[in-house]
Amino acid sequence: MRLTRCQAALAAAITLNLLVLFYVSWLQHQPRNSRARGPRRGSSAPHVTILVREFEVFDNAVPEMVDSFLQQDPAQPVVVAADTLPYPPLALPRIPNVRLALLQPALDLPAAASRPETYVATEYVALVPDGARAEAPGQLERMVEVLRTGGARLVAARVASANPARCLALNVSLREWTAHYSPAPSAPRCDALEGDAVVLLRARDLFNLSAPLARPVGTGLFLQTALRGWAVQLLDLTFPAVHQPPLATAHARWKAEREGRARRAALLRALGIRLVSWQGGRLEWFGCSKETPRCFGTVVGDTPAYLYEGRWTPPCCLRALRETARYVVGVLEAAGVRYWLEGGSLLGAARHGDIIPWDYDVDLGIYLEDVGNCEQLRGAEAGSVVDERGFVWEKAIEGDFFRVQYSESNHLHVDLWPFYPRNGVMTKDTWLDHRQDVEFPEHFLQPLVPLPFAGFVAQAPNNYRRFLELKFGPGVIENPEYPNPALLSLAGSG
Repeated sequence: MRLTRCQAALAAAITLNLLVLFYVSWLQHQPRNSRARGPRRGSSAPHVTILVREFEVFDNAVPEMVDSFLQQDPAQPVVVAADTLPYPPLALPRIPNVRLALLQPALDLPAAASRPETYVATEYVALVPDGARAEAPGQLERMVEVLRTGGARLVAARVASANPARCLALNVSLREWTAHYSPAPSAPRCDALEGDAVVLLRARDLFNLSAPLARPVGTGLFLQTALRGWAVQLLDLTFPAVHQPPLATAHARWKAEREGRARRAALLRALGIRLVSWQGGRLEWFGCSKETPRCFGTVVGDTPAYLYEGRWTPPCCLRALRETARYVVGVLEAAGVRYWLEGGSLLGAARHGDIIPWDYDVDLGIYLEDVGNCEQLRGAEAGSVVDERGFVWEKAIEGDFFRVQYSESNHLHVDLWPFYPRNGVMTKDTWLDHRQDVEFPEHFLQPLVPLPFAGFVAQAPNNYRRFLELKFGPGVIENPEYPNPALLSLAGSG
């Protein structure tokens, strides 16, 4: 079969159209800033993407801020990142180098669409807070030059807002679930910033963080970078504020502060921070309380789950244990019940003057014959008793001993082990498979001696070192170990 000239021309036209359609479709699926990689001659900072993440959808100056950077360079790559489509809509210019990135996954979009790095094709990223404005040429170039030559992993410039940035020292301890802020000893190089700043860093550094754009951006960013030992250098450089700053009304500021506190609390919990010590010594807790369950579940093999994560007992749990122990001891002393620190709690008092940092309960021994002196213990014999302070007194289901829980919701607890003398030896009716669960001579309790523990003074066996070595073995005070080293040892936990 031979083709006529008309048929050949038609086939060629169809093929050409298909090629054009394929190219247009491919082009539409590329990040727009990748189509604008080649900067205009004379552009200010084509190797930097402006990334706008910290703004309130209900009241912001993002369009004016974006416009100020485009006035410096119309080809400036800009990415505005939001969890979901902002409403009211942002009046952003409809040009290829300005993109709106929605970070929440959507059913009808590919995975890359919710990843912020998809939209960034430059070597550097400048995190710009709402309300900043580009005015003087060359500011981004200067920041890039300092980043390249200054040795810091991040550089920053203040924003001339009501809350300009200042340097802080920041110590993050994942093991202890804490973040501690203090004055920076070597400003302008520091661990973190407080206040409004434009922060510049390499794109690969930003997107190698586990939560690169978590809000509040400053809180999340500097927790992650300080943990890695990355310094930020605060430059003698200022970005002016926009002409009409956002959050100008009292109601808008109140709403932003309320939502900001909620976001910060959610972020800190998600990153495993339970206690923040702010500059000036103010403490803020983000863990469990009397109204919530404790931070960990059922303990298996004497080894709580957090030890496998390379962490110790969360500070909120330790606080609850200290409060419960102090309260229980007060009740026992008022009722005339003889008690003493037992097991790991006595070991913690001897070694730390406190609860062992990875322990999850408190143990007290009591004289069985004194149980009837205490109203709460008598009540617990018949069933669970919630006292006027919200502590729960009950008989433990594991055996013939008592348990006092922090609350009905939070089951952090103090165990009370009833002992009685038999031929000069203290014994009891319930024995668990613990190496320290052994009988001992009564002379260790005659007399009892005071010993600092968990912020108060408790009663302890006399010659408690010998008592502990009887239960745990020689050198136990000087040689710390996890409760079940066959499952996980302190030395092998990293």
